[in-house]
Amino acid sequence: MIKVAKFGGSSLADAEQFKKVKNIIENDENRRIVVVSAAGKRFKEDNKITDLLYLCYAHIKYSVSYESMFSIIENRYLEIRDELGLKCNLESEFRIIKSRMKKGMNRDYLVSRGEYLAGMLMAEYLGYDFIDAENVIFFDYNGKVDTEKTREAMEKAVERSPKGVIPGFYGTLPNGEIKLFSRGGSDITGAIVSDCIKAAIYENWTDVSGILMADPNVVKDPKRIEIITYSELRELSYMGANVLHTDAVAPVKKANIPINIKNTNAPENPGTIIVDENNELLKNTKNYFITGIAGKKDFSVISIYKDHMSGEVGAIRKALEIFEKYKVSIEHIPTGIDTFSIVAATENIKKYLYEIVADLKRECEPSEVKVIDNISLIATVGRNMADRPGMSGKLFAAIGNSGVNIRMISQGSDEINIIVGVENEDFEKAINVIYNNFVI
Repeated sequence: MIKVAKFGGSSLADAEQFKKVKNIIENDENRRIVVVSAAGKRFKEDNKITDLLYLCYAHIKYSVSYESMFSIIENRYLEIRDELGLKCNLESEFRIIKSRMKKGMNRDYLVSRGEYLAGMLMAEYLGYDFIDAENVIFFDYNGKVDTEKTREAMEKAVERSPKGVIPGFYGTLPNGEIKLFSRGGSDITGAIVSDCIKAAIYENWTDVSGILMADPNVVKDPKRIEIITYSELRELSYMGANVLHTDAVAPVKKANIPINIKNTNAPENPGTIIVDENNELLKNTKNYFITGIAGKKDFSVISIYKDHMSGEVGAIRKALEIFEKYKVSIEHIPTGIDTFSIVAATENIKKYLYEIVADLKRECEPSEVKVIDNISLIATVGRNMADRPGMSGKLFAAIGNSGVNIRMISQGSDEINIIVGVENEDFEKAINVIYNNFVI
């Protein structure tokens, strides 16, 4: 059995964190493939190496001195190496990077060096082989992962190096240039590697002990989610619960490989397991009504009213084409008999609001158009809700009895989530009401 263990930036911030990673790897011989991020923050005011590299590139682009900033990066990695007593020739690596910086290079190459250097150090420290991501992760010219080429290269690499460290976040374009994933892309690298080598489990080590049932900044000491399905995770992530890069789910979901979110600083904690909807593990967990609660503030609701709209063909299509015209992403479309509403992030819509309303009046010929701002959306997510008669009614009653006015309701046909819209000022209160009524 092979486990892929991906460690985030907080797990690699300094030599002490490297020691914790080594203990974790040595405690399970199945952790044979390790994926690493660049060194993260050691304390709140510290800088992530990736952020510093992006800043260095910006300085180069605008002909501003970057030497002092790059020296911070050098010192961070040299300090880790020296404290761990490693022999890795980082000086030579830095000379190569600085030489390319003077000649000009693409941004992705420079930023990827954070993961590259962390990978070299970790490989030596563990006694594992270093497998450069540029030799095993391949993109096509459209920026999508070339799955077949990547799988073939990865299988050969792991066959040659049964124990290896792979830097996350980057791969190679067909012309040989380095290309980055989107921010947080080391999660994606770990998922792709897990899929390619048919790992038994993908462990994602970070600085939290799994996924919590609610935001700890809103709910005091929320419970940990023991097990969650890919679909539930997607719903919670979409509404702001960001523990894992959303694009990291697809490769392992397709291969039915569980993901385990664990804490490098508390390795004994079981964390959260993410599985397919049919996984046997789901039968052996606590049966809360809900799995988790997540939400976001600052949405606008544009409601279109028109008599006998239910018998009119194409009314919603006309409205959606207007939003598409202004490149505004739509979150939800609650409907009634003679009305429908379009919900969008206020930030995305405010620049074109007057034009959109004018176009709606012209194209849809409504009797009235109303715009409501300062709306928060709260998603209550749970695979068990569909089997609980009256769940929606109990949820709405609990919120209403607390004095919070529900401005919008949306529920998917699979009944995995219930979304309510409330005033921004009621956001925290509504989440606590839901949590206290259905979790505690």
